[in-house]
Amino acid sequence: MSTLLADTSNPDVSLLYTINGWAKVAPGWFDHLVSWTGEYGILIGLLLLCLVGWLQARRRPDAPVAVAGVLWAPISVGLAELANLPIAAIVARPRPFVDHPGLDVLVAGKAGTHSFVSDHSTISMAFAVALFLVNRRLGAIAGGLALLQGFCRMFMGVHYPTDVLGGYALAAAVVLLLAPIAMAVLVPFCHAVTRTAAAPLITAQRPGPADSGGSRRRRRGPAAPPARTERAPESDLAA
Repeated sequence: MSTLLADTSNPDVSLLYTINGWAKVAPGWFDHLVSWTGEYGILIGLLLLCLVGWLQARRRPDAPVAVAGVLWAPISVGLAELANLPIAAIVARPRPFVDHPGLDVLVAGKAGTHSFVSDHSTISMAFAVALFLVNRRLGAIAGGLALLQGFCRMFMGVHYPTDVLGGYALAAAVVLLLAPIAMAVLVPFCHAVTRTAAAPLITAQRPGPADSGGSRRRRRGPAAPPARTERAPESDLAA
């Protein structure tokens, strides 16, 4: 008991016990819902937001630049995850339930993996920050999902609060620090694609005034009257 009290005197552990304690009193169906949401649901939602961002970016006047910004979102996620590999190996922090068996763990298969930093939190915040740079509304929605992701990971008993905050910080640093370099490459790339057959992936085609049916009708002149055929008089035909 004294060990438990000593552990919970740490704000990081105390907050984890508080949030995870709600899982112990929640009904089973709610625990399953939070587990699926924190493991898969939010990531699916973020991918859908990226799809919406791409569809909207194609219709903007600066479509190549906007699409390049949306493209930076998944790329930044991959780079943030790569940056997390050496950090996780150096810190080598075990999952919270390893040192605190009193936690209610809602997802299996996490034993033996590192806790710091949270991969899910890193991924969700990288999506949020990258989308915010292109579309503030979608970025704000993604930011809300990223915050929910961190809560779910603690509710599930698989991450400390500092694991979540570390993931947020790592994601924001990667996205913001590397964005100028990434855009310097992605924007010319997207402009180049607009000159190929894959242009619809970058910009939505807008029919010009000359392509509209009304314009074509206006360009046509009035129909010429049919040529009149001179008929010979009956007397001539008789002759």
